[in-house]
Amino acid sequence: MATTRFIHDRGLTARMTLVMFLLGALFVALVVGLMYAFSSRGPGLPLIIGLVGIGVAWFQWYNSDTVALKAMRAREVTPEQAPELHGVIDRLCTLADMPKPRVAIAYTDMPNAFATGRSASHSAICVTTGILDKLTAEEMEAVLAHELSHVANKDVLVMTIASSAGIMAAMLTRGAQYGAFFGGGNRRSNNDNNGLPVWLVVLIVSMVVYAVSFFLTRLLSRYRELCADRAGAFLTQKPSALASALTKISGEIASIPNKDLRASQSLNAFFIAPAISGMTLRTITSTHPSLEQRLEQLAKISAELGKPMDGGFSPGLGR
Repeated sequence: MATTRFIHDRGLTARMTLVMFLLGALFVALVVGLMYAFSSRGPGLPLIIGLVGIGVAWFQWYNSDTVALKAMRAREVTPEQAPELHGVIDRLCTLADMPKPRVAIAYTDMPNAFATGRSASHSAICVTTGILDKLTAEEMEAVLAHELSHVANKDVLVMTIASSAGIMAAMLTRGAQYGAFFGGGNRRSNNDNNGLPVWLVVLIVSMVVYAVSFFLTRLLSRYRELCADRAGAFLTQKPSALASALTKISGEIASIPNKDLRASQSLNAFFIAPAISGMTLRTITSTHPSLEQRLEQLAKISAELGKPMDGGFSPGLGR
């Protein structure tokens, strides 16, 4: 973790290291599987595919902040355009002793926030107009502290890189499906490996890689959210403000139509609360721990700090 005043969590560091190692091994397995599938056609094609995979990972790493902001149609704002928002982030960055990220606003009623970027000096914090309108000043401060801890912990970077393996595998799965529909009938040209069609080998390998990548990233995502809750609560010394914010956000998201939520679900792993309505979050496929689990942890932190879990906050930034 970067040298900031956010509390250090060795469990998060260990999990990020393990996930990166396993995903690296998966990437190697994917390339080897492709080499086997195309063995009769020489090593050139698997090498090209491997280089494409590395290119995808590099592109996501280098442009992660820009890509995420564009996906949310967010606009970067200056201190003159959003003085209160910048003021809160300035105070938190000074308190945490970390570089200030870029600040952006996404113009949507869905109350949410996320952090993105490849490093502390190349990062961005994005909030929606929905969250600015609905949270109080102290609740908003708690949410921003949560997001800044993601940047300080570097788990945003790990999640960005980790998703590359899944993206690559998904692309190959789709390509293999097209191969089955449009080239599957040519058995002579497709059966290169003991009678197995090339598209079937590619499909099996890529689906296994995607499935393992999917579950690994979600297991890390849930743990990192709990770490960010804890780090943000200890930095601000106001766990009740974050608990109140999470409760409000979850309730508001549940009232938003599914068709509107689906437009943002590609960034669920990065949101402070997932854009999901009408289903339980206690599943292995969830990107976040349940609201109950998060509130329980914040209650324990509140008891440790000797502060009651009450409400009563001042007016919000968006009012």
